[in-house]
Amino acid sequence: MAENQARIFFGEELRRMREKTGLTGKELADALGCTPQWISTMESGRKVSEQSALDLDTYFTTDGHFYRLWKHADNFEVQTTLPPGFAEYTECEKEASSVRNVSGFLVNGLFQTEGYATALMSTLFGDRAMDLVAKRMARKALFQRDNPPLVWLTFDEVILHRVIGSPEIMREQFESLLHLSEQPGTVVQVVPFRAGYHSGLGGDFTILGFADGSNAAYTESAGIGTLIHQPDKLADFVVRWDSLRGRALPIDESRAMIRTAMERL
Repeated sequence: MAENQARIFFGEELRRMREKTGLTGKELADALGCTPQWISTMESGRKVSEQSALDLDTYFTTDGHFYRLWKHADNFEVQTTLPPGFAEYTECEKEASSVRNVSGFLVNGLFQTEGYATALMSTLFGDRAMDLVAKRMARKALFQRDNPPLVWLTFDEVILHRVIGSPEIMREQFESLLHLSEQPGTVVQVVPFRAGYHSGLGGDFTILGFADGSNAAYTESAGIGTLIHQPDKLADFVVRWDSLRGRALPIDESRAMIRTAMERL
């Protein structure tokens, strides 16, 4: 991963300001209510925090200078956390006229509730989680357009049995899926365990359709995202999607399975 130059610059600015005012690391630490080790950590560019940035602006009366540096560094961290290829995908997603998603293990990010997303992100990304959750929730603006996309969401039954966060979070997520399934132009289907092995277990993927008749597919593997435009490779994903939907439960049975999962919690 590339070094976070904004975080390094934060440390350089902190050291410059401390030395300009004639303070030792311990004296600044005492003034801020932290340890000298934390001052050293920030000055070396290894780590910074929002609260420390705010405290430094208050102490040095720097009118938000350190906070802006922290924000820039934090944005860099968020961007490098995302799989390569994902940023390009989300730009395409905004223009999609249809979304066909296949999920084998977790509810797809576009359809997660805030609670479900927070439980996942907090486990994976710690203090960067809330920014990532906010960006994920912002993607839902896609459904508030005057012409929202047609949606086909197909996922494995295991998702209904895996508790992410808490039973309360899962109930909210299931309610959201049921609400989604009742919207015009939306189809939600579950692939039951009895279907055995299916193409969705080979990796999640999404096929985006656009108003001009073109398509794009996106898939992730080992933390690397790939956006696909080549017709021959797109055709493979369409075949996988068609095959999987043929093994999914009908719409009403899928809804019933989701409701049953809610009742088990």
